[in-house]
Formats: sequence, structure tokens, C-alpha cells
Amino acid sequence: MPRKGKGKAILTGTAFVIALAILLSLGTWQVQRLYWKEQLLADMAARRIAAPAALADIEAMATRGEDIEYRPVTVSGTFANNRERHFFATWHGQTGYHVYTPLQLADGRFLFVNRGFVPFEAKEPEMRKQGQLTGGQTVVGLARARLAEKPSSIVPDNDLQKNIFYWKDLDAMASSTGIPADRLVPFFVDAGDAPNPKGLPIGAVTQFDLPNNHLQYAVTWYGLAAALVGVGLFAVLRRKAA
Repeated sequence: MPRKGKGKAILTGTAFVIALAILLSLGTWQVQRLYWKEQLLADMAARRIAAPAALADIEAMATRGEDIEYRPVTVSGTFANNRERHFFATWHGQTGYHVYTPLQLADGRFLFVNRGFVPFEAKEPEMRKQGQLTGGQTVVGLARARLAEKPSSIVPDNDLQKNIFYWKDLDAMASSTGIPADRLVPFFVDAGDAPNPKGLPIGAVTQFDLPNNHLQYAVTWYGLAAALVGVGLFAVLRRKAA
């Protein structure tokens, strides 16, 4: 084989191996993601039916670095309605906001509670005065971990001036309402579906239907790898027959 042809064959073979390795690694990664997602969904299902734990128990888990997501919790306090924050959301096709209201605990600390959904036109508290609960309240809901950073560059920045949040920046929610960091419980709680006798917000807005398309993606990547091998074998056989 001429040197030029041999060099071309080496480059082609190297490109083939690299492409095959990439496709197989992507397929394997999706299989790993599939196992992770299935375990996550199983954990979510088990936690949802567990008995609610006391806030102190959830805090202890968080301090130990354990996963607190979707763990039922019960907590009592008084809503600081004048400090609520609004998270842009949709609910059954309707645009609006999730209302995050700090619940002041007996020890003086604050826990942000996602009380639920309000439509766009009911963003301001004066439009839903009946839903501004006063006095001692007990909330049964699900613990939700804080986010360390904005989840994606395509997510808009939070608009603190207009009180519109596009991602749940707990520190910004607290500081924009004058809550010191040392008086803040470092996670959220999504309120459950207990009926609100005074109207909005609509509770129990936690989403559980997480997409799980990893098997489809894995089959796609492995299928492309198999197709590449087929093309490679065809090229080799054709070359030998020439």
C-alpha cells in the first residue's frame, strides 16, 4: 500500500474508533441516567406516603448532608404575608406565580413555604386578601432542597424589583425581604393540598411527573454505534473485494 494511502487508512481508522467510543459512552451514560432516574422516582413515591417528620428531623438530615427532597414534613408558625415572594409558573396551562411566604417559627427563624399557585392577575396580595392567613398555622408539606446556582444559562435572571423569580434563589428571596441569613431555614417546603378556606393560593403544586426518556436515548446512541460498525465492516469488505 502506498504511504499516502496507508496514512489515509490510519486517519480513517482512528476517526472510526473515536466516533464509536463516543457513541458507546453516550449510550452507557444514558443507561446510568436511566437507573438514577428510576431510583429517584421510586424514592419520591416512597417518601410521598411516609408519615410527616418534624422540622427538626429534616434539618438534622440536611445538616448531615442527606437527601431531603420530597420528604413529608410538618411545621407550625405564623405567615409573614408582607414578605411573600413570587415565582413565575404555570398551572394546568394557566400562567401565574407560586407564592412563597416566609413562615416565622417559634424560635424567630423563617422558613419559606410554597403556598401554591395564583393566576397572573392575582399576583399582588391585595387581589386575594381572603387568602392571607393570619395567626398560628400548621403546614404539612414536602421538603425541597435549595438550589446552589441558576440551573441553566437560558433561565432568565430574577427580577427583584418586580418581585418575580425565575429560579428559586433562597438567599435572594430572604435578603430581598430583610431576613438575615442566620435566621433562615436553609430549604423550602411545598405546602400540601389542605383546603384553603379563604381562597387563593391553590396548594399542592409539587410536580412529580419527571420525564424518563433515558432508555430511548440509550437505544438511539447504541443503535448509531451499531450502524457505524456496520458501515465500517461494509467498507472493509468492499476494500478487500476491490
